[in-house]
Amino acid sequence: MVIAAAIALAVASCLFLFLGRGKTAPPVTPISAPVDSYAPNLPITNLSMSESSNLAGGKVTYLDGHIANRGNRTVNAISVQVLFRNYAHEVAQNETQPLMLIRTRDPYIDVEPVSAAPLKPGDGQNFRLIFDTVADSWDGAYPEIRIIHVDSR
Repeated sequence: MVIAAAIALAVASCLFLFLGRGKTAPPVTPISAPVDSYAPNLPITNLSMSESSNLAGGKVTYLDGHIANRGNRTVNAISVQVLFRNYAHEVAQNETQPLMLIRTRDPYIDVEPVSAAPLKPGDGQNFRLIFDTVADSWDGAYPEIRIIHVDSR
């Protein structure tokens, strides 16, 4: 019985150590970080927000919009910084994500990275950003979206 308990404890310890590795928080982009030099060529329009409940009883927040490529390069990846503000207009949440393009809408919205359908000059696509949590102090206004990195050719 003691040997079985020791083995169970050893297995549980190993699982805890191995499953816990690599789960560090993503780096936070400073609010003072410059936008990418190509960002003025990628206007973001038609923003809309929605929420839904998840299976765990929490809520997920979606930020949808449209991005166009008004420049002369093909864009393969876009990273955006999203700043949610509180009522004092201070940053309540600062999150950096890759921009995900909407691939299909039926029977549900499915997204893919920009690299799956690069934005050629003159192209435009709808996108979706997904937030599993939003700060309780968020004022409910549309967040600020900053394009901080663009991969292009």
